Amino acid sequence: MKKIAILGSTGSVGRNTLQVIKELDNYEVFAIYGGSNISLLVKQAEEFNPLYVGTFFPENKKRLDDTVNDRWKTLLGVEGASELATNDEVDAIVIATAGSMTYDPLIEAMESGKRVATANKETIVAYAHLLKKKLPNMKGELIPVDSEHSAIYQSLLGRDRSQIKRIILPASGGPFYNRKSFEGITPKEALNHPTWKMGKKITIDSATLMNKALEVIEASVLFDLSPGEIEVVIHPESIVHGMVEFKDGSIISQLSMPDMRLPIQFALTAPDHSVSPAPRLSISDVKSLTFYKIDEERFPLIPLSYHVLKESGTLPAVFVSADEVAVNAFLSGKIEFKRIIEIVIEVTKSHEVIKDPDKEDIVKAEQWAYLKANELIK
Repeated sequence: MKKIAILGSTGSVGRNTLQVIKELDNYEVFAIYGGSNISLLVKQAEEFNPLYVGTFFPENKKRLDDTVNDRWKTLLGVEGASELATNDEVDAIVIATAGSMTYDPLIEAMESGKRVATANKETIVAYAHLLKKKLPNMKGELIPVDSEHSAIYQSLLGRDRSQIKRIILPASGGPFYNRKSFEGITPKEALNHPTWKMGKKITIDSATLMNKALEVIEASVLFDLSPGEIEVVIHPESIVHGMVEFKDGSIISQLSMPDMRLPIQFALTAPDHSVSPAPRLSISDVKSLTFYKIDEERFPLIPLSYHVLKESGTLPAVFVSADEVAVNAFLSGKIEFKRIIEIVIEVTKSHEVIKDPDKEDIVKAEQWAYLKANELIK
């Protein structure tokens, strides 16, 4: 029986992970970790009966303890998540959180030889400089949960990486790709994604194409690629999730219905493909698959991501932090939609990059970007 710890079980990816485990033989939930939604966290604990239940936020610990009432062991903060990362009983950790606070648990799980299934772009991007150094020497497996990176991972299985010419990351384009103006966009409109059902942060990022911008940097870390080996295209149908072009011109791709349960399940069962509850793709029902070049003037975060990747150092952390602040400000009605993009650009371009940072430098860069973005919002 494989025991799974889920960091971020109350979010969209976390909830889907629980559904996947429920359908899989020989997998069980060992621990669940949430944030502020304690009532849902406890409902999940009642259904799956894990050994541990935790919250990342100290202000929720008393409420969690009072609600749990000794039915399960409780953990707190990143320190508690790190305990799970080094627990010998845990076979795999699913990182389904937003934000970059899960760097330590990720590293500790990898050093412990565990499988880490990650849907967390922010940690991979913010700590890209350090992860590129550390990952090749770690005992564990880092398997992406993002549909695009899962598709690349699957397309590369059993293949010599030296034969790659480039990878192609498709983007749906979000709800506004064909909209002439970004004026007057409401949070409700921006949260209405045409093909995916996701959490609020990633849905807004999909609307600005920041999500794809982060994926460019993430792909470089996960697959050890240079900026010139990564291309982004618009693919509104969201059927082709990723492509790999080899040096001879052959392109291998992975196709499926847009359902996060598929990449989540594969991250747990890889290299095996088990029966999935996700809907199957009927090729005869697919009338067309279309691909377009990115309009970089309307979506400038894509070209900015290549600049951030080339500069590296502390700049990816600033890129991530500025976006988090701007998205939260938009969702709370403090700024307009188009201002998200402007703030990310302004903060990123005004940062003095530390080229060879340590962890403390990256944390300080995130904090600087947080303050700078808030200053621009005010």
